[in-house]
Amino acid sequence: MPRPFLKWAGGKTGLLAELLERVEAAQPFSSYFEPFIGGGALFFELARLGRLPGCAVLSDANVNLVSAYLGVRDHVDAVIRALLRHKSLHSRDHYYAVRDAAPRSLPARAARVIYLNRTCFNGLYRENSRGRFNVPMGRYKNPRICDESNLRACSKALQPAQLAVKPFQHVLDAGRTGDFVYFDPPYHPLSKTSSFTSYDRAGFGEKDQRLLADVFAQLSARGVKCLLSNSMTDLVRHLYADFTIEEVYAPRHVNSRPDRRGKIPEALIRNF
Repeated sequence: MPRPFLKWAGGKTGLLAELLERVEAAQPFSSYFEPFIGGGALFFELARLGRLPGCAVLSDANVNLVSAYLGVRDHVDAVIRALLRHKSLHSRDHYYAVRDAAPRSLPARAARVIYLNRTCFNGLYRENSRGRFNVPMGRYKNPRICDESNLRACSKALQPAQLAVKPFQHVLDAGRTGDFVYFDPPYHPLSKTSSFTSYDRAGFGEKDQRLLADVFAQLSARGVKCLLSNSMTDLVRHLYADFTIEEVYAPRHVNSRPDRRGKIPEALIRNF
């Protein structure tokens, strides 16, 4: 510990060895930025290994996701109490009542995100156009709703980190020569039926992929070290043709068909 307290579609736990190798090659760097925080697997692993610099900036456009991180960082005891209550009440009725709820306090909002994430179908986070979580309840016999020791470890790791609700472009305002940025955006779909870009109400389409590539190029020209994960598609290869593109294989567990789960090729793109 710490390890991610959220399950996340496309999470990087299974790719950590490859990512750490690239991060090591980028050392030293002054500040660490992760504009698509997701499950935070790389951040938490770097924190566990003591390889983070003094400044780490974690952000995402999804306000509910960032609320979960803020709650764990600043109010971990209250989040744990709320999760234990959810655990004691867990049922189909309770799940859908929580899914429809809009709690006001930060600890309650954080606990809601974690509870739904640990009990929904495939641990998938998805929002509709109104920003409402809309994943049905999963079929788990004994979901791990409250991992108290890991939540406390995550809270400790997050203490020095800056957290913000911001679009990925904000790194252009803060990134300086000698900094390091890891981009883990919603992947460009391998096919029309494989697309999943709805973790946030705004989605993430080809226009966003092109804007991200432009941000990557601007940071590179500034001397910021950048690492980016994405699918190995023709568009991705075209957008990052001026940089190093490496093919790696990552385990994927979220698919409606079990025979289509397993290791698939992905792109790791770097400018160093």
